Amino acid sequence: MSLIVQKYGGTSVGSIERIKAVAAKVCKFRQQGHDIVVVVSAMSGETNRLIGLAKEIQKTPDPRELDVLVSTGEQVTIALLCMALMELGQDARSYTGSQVKILTDDAYTKARIQEIDVERMRADLDAGRVVVVAGFQGVDEGGNITTLGRGGSDTTGVALAAALKADECQIYTDVDGVYTTDPRVVEKARRLDKITFEEMLEMASLGSKVLQIRSVEFAGKYNVPLRVLSSFQDGPGTLITIDEEFSTMEQPVVSGIAFNRDEAKISVRGVPDQPGVASRLLAPIGEANIEVDVIVQNLAADQTTDITFTVHRNEMNKARQVVQKVADELGAREVVADDSVVKVSVVGVGMRSHAGVACTMFKALAADNINIQMITTSEIKISVIIDEKYLELAVRSLHTAFGLDKATA
Repeated sequence: MSLIVQKYGGTSVGSIERIKAVAAKVCKFRQQGHDIVVVVSAMSGETNRLIGLAKEIQKTPDPRELDVLVSTGEQVTIALLCMALMELGQDARSYTGSQVKILTDDAYTKARIQEIDVERMRADLDAGRVVVVAGFQGVDEGGNITTLGRGGSDTTGVALAAALKADECQIYTDVDGVYTTDPRVVEKARRLDKITFEEMLEMASLGSKVLQIRSVEFAGKYNVPLRVLSSFQDGPGTLITIDEEFSTMEQPVVSGIAFNRDEAKISVRGVPDQPGVASRLLAPIGEANIEVDVIVQNLAADQTTDITFTVHRNEMNKARQVVQKVADELGAREVVADDSVVKVSVVGVGMRSHAGVACTMFKALAADNINIQMITTSEIKISVIIDEKYLELAVRSLHTAFGLDKATA
């Protein structure tokens, strides 16, 4: 008999029919002898509706009161799901974040979990009940309701699994697992049976929206096995686990192709080549709270240098204004911004033990006449910046080049 924490998102509990379907699914697991803790989000669209109401009254809603307001969304879902379980003959009990005592700091709207009291949940599980917990919320030392910010329900699920020492944390979404790449771009993309936490973190940071980065980090830190499954169809999903659980033989060199359309490139050309130039250009960007991704510096024959870096597309104009001021002070020749670029990455822990990944990547892109503008690497990832019009062609080419089209035996 296992202890399983299951998290269902807003789409999975978006109507009474879907809540009843979740209850039926939970009952199946109980019939197999498992102890179940369920974490739910608010019904789809509800949190946005509540935020909209707040903004009709205050342009910038008071953070404490906003948390009090939006936390009611999950309170509705936990009560309805418990009623649905009871209708099926399964005893259940609902808990808000403060009733469990999910203790957080007092950073309203983006609080972080500090401690979880598991005693009441344990007592209910021992009594044969299903425990249903409101995701996304907690309580601070002063008894104030707090919320965990974006992806908060995933984080609640993983945190409860860690605190209860659960055998697995199952995240139910509207997709049936993690894919080698976006199936909307590559028809031959396939679902992965397994992926490591490191690979999932890279995929999430590169634009894969299946899981929020924070919950994957949490799961990796506390070694909680994560499984991504579909709420709407049966299947094994994708298991996200630690690197050691893969033997070297079964490790694919590349697990997936990730991409990000939200890139923009800024080039500062003709900068005097002297120590501290990169710092002078990029420090104000950091101070303006703009994240810089890829950075490349080239030295020209005339003792000047070109520095090119990428930022989020939404922040290109702001970044350009910040850089232009410093570039003028340094006597740079020009500042050029380009928002027609994308980032494409190959990700895989197998890169650690296999040479030639970069060569395969560059050959595949060259064969399709795709020019690489910038390159960056990490231990398990190689990313390139290319023209956005070649995005889908590049992803398909790389997917084929690394043998991801073929189903593994």
